[in-house]
Amino acid sequence: MEHIRLGRTGLQVSRLCLGTMTFGLQSDEPTAASILDRAAEGGIDFLDSSDAYPLGGDLSTRGVTEEILGRWLKGKRERFIVATKCFAPTGPAPFDAGNSRKHIMDAVDASLRRLQTDYIDLYQLHGYDRATPIDETLGALDDLVHQGKVRYTGCSNFLTYQLVRAVGRSETLGLTRLDSVQPRYNLLFRQIEREMLPFCGEEGVGVIPYNPIAGGLLSGKYTRTAPPPEGSRFTLGTAAQNYQDRYWHEREFDTVEALKQLAGQAGVNLVTLSVAWVMAHPAITAPIIGASRPEQLDASLAAAGFALDGDLKSKLDEITHEYRMGDAPR
Repeated sequence: MEHIRLGRTGLQVSRLCLGTMTFGLQSDEPTAASILDRAAEGGIDFLDSSDAYPLGGDLSTRGVTEEILGRWLKGKRERFIVATKCFAPTGPAPFDAGNSRKHIMDAVDASLRRLQTDYIDLYQLHGYDRATPIDETLGALDDLVHQGKVRYTGCSNFLTYQLVRAVGRSETLGLTRLDSVQPRYNLLFRQIEREMLPFCGEEGVGVIPYNPIAGGLLSGKYTRTAPPPEGSRFTLGTAAQNYQDRYWHEREFDTVEALKQLAGQAGVNLVTLSVAWVMAHPAITAPIIGASRPEQLDASLAAAGFALDGDLKSKLDEITHEYRMGDAPR
């Protein structure tokens, strides 16, 4: 497994990152441990979580994923780069969410307890908080770095202007800078190529994209003639509607059919091809791959050793060009 610098930092991370949001709902703890074992065997040492996980859960399940991850890491914590996030509600009170100093300070201590560690390698804001001044948020993250609880900071689900402003304010105030961003990026969602990826490439912000296979739609295993199968992202608790709104449309199924034909001609699994395409963009650090069963990781892991030639990439770009421009009328 190749390693790469996270943005402009000196931190080296594996070229693929394992996402853990299935742990605790889609995947029970023994299955989660098997997934982690398989990822480690494949050379992944970069693990991403959140205090909001497992995906599809509610307040009663918040933090379960971090607890599972913490138990697996026991005795080998120093061999892995651990990333987690805060922002989503973790309790019933208004201050149990967002990016206020209070919530960040409370959330990081709770994550450290669940992960059974005394530091987090990459601590990320899981969303943008319009109700909290960005200076307050950045100041809290800076304090965490100086306290040694956090090594690097980043964000997820920020719009480009929000990321640019946060980076600008941190530089103006002399605070720890956001060194990474987690945006959605795949062959069916390419809008970040227009502004975010050029900015990150120029400014040295690491990009750790999620959904590289569009919630599983780019596996090619789903059909438009049947409803979403139980146990998939498209039927998973509170996340089901979000995933259906993103990808479960005629246009996307048409595109997947065209991509399946191209993958067949190239003699490569569509999942491998989809992840390799994400990795091919020069601004990308490490796509976040995930699974609900360990065997599902194999096709994604294969992307790390797949050489995507220029002609094949151009064909993929051409088939999915419309997804660079935003949502088309349906």
